[in-house]
Amino acid sequence: MTAKLRTNAKTIDEYLAALRNDKRVALEKLRRTIRAAAPKAEECISYQVPAFRLNGRMLVAFGAAAKHCSFYPGAFPVEAHKKELKGYDTSKGTIRFPADRPLPAALVRKLVKARIAEYAGRSEKSK
Repeated sequence: MTAKLRTNAKTIDEYLAALRNDKRVALEKLRRTIRAAAPKAEECISYQVPAFRLNGRMLVAFGAAAKHCSFYPGAFPVEAHKKELKGYDTSKGTIRFPADRPLPAALVRKLVKARIAEYAGRSEKSK
């Protein structure tokens, strides 16, 4: 695991303001894409990184590390789209990418929608 940038940011705007320009631009694009894919999700800071919560549950998160940016859509979306993620450094629920090569918006939308579908499936099973 690589070192996350330490921050005491209370909002995503504060978190992004503290970043180098290249990382800020990449993560702002990611943020806009997540917001468009999950318009009902609310922004928050969780575990010191920007995140989106939907219906009280953590949906996805993102952040910057010393040498890369990360997107945390969870294990199910990463596994479900592993062929499309071949060119990226991934682990169980994380996708790491260089700031100068942000994740394509279409791929981010698919990952967010997969996470929403995963939650919908879980809540159907619990009924």
